[in-house]
Amino acid sequence: MKLIIQIPAFNEALTLPDTIRALPRELSHVDKIEYLLIDDGSTDDTSRVAKELGVDHVVRLKKHSGLATVFVTGIEASLKQGADIIVNTDADNQYNADDIQHLIDPIISNNADIVVGDRGVANLNNFSYTKRKLQVLGSWVIGKASGMATPDATSGFRAFSKEAAMRMIVQSQYSYTLETLIQAGARNMKVIYVPIRINPETRPSRLIKSIPHYLTASSVTIIRAYTMYRPLRVFSIIGSLLLFGGIILGIRYLYFYFTNQGSGNVQSLILAAILSIVGFQVLLIGLLADLVGFNRAILEDILYRIRKIELSNNIDIPEEKISNIDEVETD
Repeated sequence: MKLIIQIPAFNEALTLPDTIRALPRELSHVDKIEYLLIDDGSTDDTSRVAKELGVDHVVRLKKHSGLATVFVTGIEASLKQGADIIVNTDADNQYNADDIQHLIDPIISNNADIVVGDRGVANLNNFSYTKRKLQVLGSWVIGKASGMATPDATSGFRAFSKEAAMRMIVQSQYSYTLETLIQAGARNMKVIYVPIRINPETRPSRLIKSIPHYLTASSVTIIRAYTMYRPLRVFSIIGSLLLFGGIILGIRYLYFYFTNQGSGNVQSLILAAILSIVGFQVLLIGLLADLVGFNRAILEDILYRIRKIELSNNIDIPEEKISNIDEVETD
């Protein structure tokens, strides 16, 4: 069994040595461990430092593209290198590498498709009071959206089975953490959370530039992903609320009309008609979106089968998929 530990990195030349040295070279039930670093267009010596530290594979992007793009690039590269299990960790040495064994054990025993490291965000001293509350709230929202208990939705310390990685599709340009959980819930994947430890902070988070920015970007990601995988539910709720409002106003107008108080309430009748028409149209949009969702599911299954064929026959990734890759170095 081959494990690849992928490390997204952007200008991490200073923190990378501690991160790499802490990573394991031997784990129980794992035959081979390799490291893969994805350099997100760094302007420092991140790639050179990685090579000097003995990183097995270095993928360098031409320009800074963001965490979501880097994550997907790493998944593709790890699969191409024959990974049976992929562990994602941060280059800033945030996560305790000794807990990698706990991440991969449920996958090795076939008890999980994805394993997420739970930092215990509700009681994390590294976070401010506001950040702890936001993390708890965000995890609760993701739990409702994915249909799974989600104690730590934003943890990037994760392990993926080969099958889960091949089915992974990330559309967000902000972060992969939230979307992949909603996606896993929609596909009935088995997701397990295991307690992990974190190391002292080496630098401020680059993902959370400010609380308003984080809330806006996260909300857009959640709404987009949930609507993509649960379109009928989303549009049914919106359409039903509009129809309900229209019916209530219609009943109100009829009550005043039959009690000879109808004069002056024509506005209610007009608004009731508008709400009812719009609500019905939203329900129709929901049905159409659901049909589009079926088509998307078929396309995702086709993509999964193509990936499987490419990997089983050792076919190179098409050039258009790696147009943003400047360099790939493999020892």
